[in-house]
Amino acid sequence: MQYDVLIIGGAITGSAVAYWLTRLSPGLRVLVVERDMQYRYASTALSVASIRQQFTTAVNIKISQFGAEFLKSAPEYLDCDPIPFHENGYLFLSSTEDAARHLSKAASLQNKLGAETIFLSPNELVSRFPWMQFDDITSGSFGSSNEGWFDNMSLLHAFQKTAKQQGCDFIQDDVQAIQTKNKMISRAVLSKKGVISVGAVVNAAGTNAANILKMVGLDLPVEPRKRTVFFIDAPHARFPDAPLIIDPAGYYIRPEGNQWICATVPSNDRAVALDDFTADYNQFEDSIWPKLYRRSSLFDAVKVLRYWVGHYAFNVLDQNAIVGPHPKLKGLFLANGFSGHGLQQAPAVGRGLAEMLVFGEYRSIDLSCLNVNRILSKKPFREDAIV
Repeated sequence: MQYDVLIIGGAITGSAVAYWLTRLSPGLRVLVVERDMQYRYASTALSVASIRQQFTTAVNIKISQFGAEFLKSAPEYLDCDPIPFHENGYLFLSSTEDAARHLSKAASLQNKLGAETIFLSPNELVSRFPWMQFDDITSGSFGSSNEGWFDNMSLLHAFQKTAKQQGCDFIQDDVQAIQTKNKMISRAVLSKKGVISVGAVVNAAGTNAANILKMVGLDLPVEPRKRTVFFIDAPHARFPDAPLIIDPAGYYIRPEGNQWICATVPSNDRAVALDDFTADYNQFEDSIWPKLYRRSSLFDAVKVLRYWVGHYAFNVLDQNAIVGPHPKLKGLFLANGFSGHGLQQAPAVGRGLAEMLVFGEYRSIDLSCLNVNRILSKKPFREDAIV
């Protein structure tokens, strides 16, 4: 069996690449291989599904600007109903003068590129959000449009449905080996389907991406990092129109109807096993709740309704995506290491990587600063607004 492109990983990134490939090049033979088509442990399914333009590098701002536009006009691209999008915005807070200067500088860049970010003083924060305490805060930046959260699985299923209609095949299988010839991708060995000939391979395997590269003798600094997410009820704090709040105390929180979703970065943040989905359930009482109550006394009576665990495909070098052709092996393309931003970046990255495969160049957003060479030379491309 011969395929032009094999995509390893059928969650949001792989499905977006498949959609754009078959849209840009009708008739291209594309196969997507996914180990679990139920997506029980996929980062896509377990994400809090947020999107923002409040980044500190132009490429990430542009990527998410396209993502927001894509979400709002999804039926124009995909065979789907409108994707539910709660455009409540993001609120970043700073607690030092130096951090305030960084927020202001970032807001200026975002505004220059067309994002509607508003830089707020402590008094302006009090005026906008009187239910919060800002006595320890030096500034805030609020994304007043194109920021919020959306229905992750609706987007995933729409990408897949449309890609299939355009001729792409999706199968549940596992890649056992990738074979090369003359420093070029040649074949792949699948557990069920057996040996297939491929012209190119896209590694979109999420937290398993490093293991895929090991099959061809290459390294990738991407590892699974565990995040426990808490769904809580706070009966005295009913603010369904609140933004997603990034608190410098070290947690984030956003409304989910009349309840809330919150999480923090664990103090011992480190690589975990691919199958480690054991919740760190003490994080809420030990770390999040005291800080949350400090921000607003309305969170005095809080009950954890449920919690779940998701994984970040964490790029150890600089927490930025790794996108593009691999210079050491012709026909190998990467879309890895999104470090918690893959869902919002998938529409633009999928389009860009498809352009690279079909045309040999980026024709919309230039993603070259996310290239593999920086990984090989260990020269980070820094994004300061990492959550």
